Amino acid sequence: MGVFPDFDGLGGIGDLRAVVGALLTIVLIVAVLMLIVSAIVWAIASAHGNYSTASKGRVGVLVSIGAAALAGAGVAWMNWLINVGQQL
Repeated sequence: MGVFPDFDGLGGIGDLRAVVGALLTIVLIVAVLMLIVSAIVWAIASAHGNYSTASKGRVGVLVSIGAAALAGAGVAWMNWLINVGQQL
């Protein structure tokens, strides 16, 4: 007996996918802007010997890279789940 959910039976699935895609775009844009600003702060603070601010810039760079990686991994995971769901 095979009982599987019918995702096409829900209204607004296309709209939900569009919203998720738009949110992903916003997350990636913010991550890239955060990476640029944090790298500039890190470089300027290191050059002037302000190591407290340089460490904050370094943390900002690492957080922005992590956010972009998690957003990309989320897309890959959802695509994998959709493929598994279509094969069932």
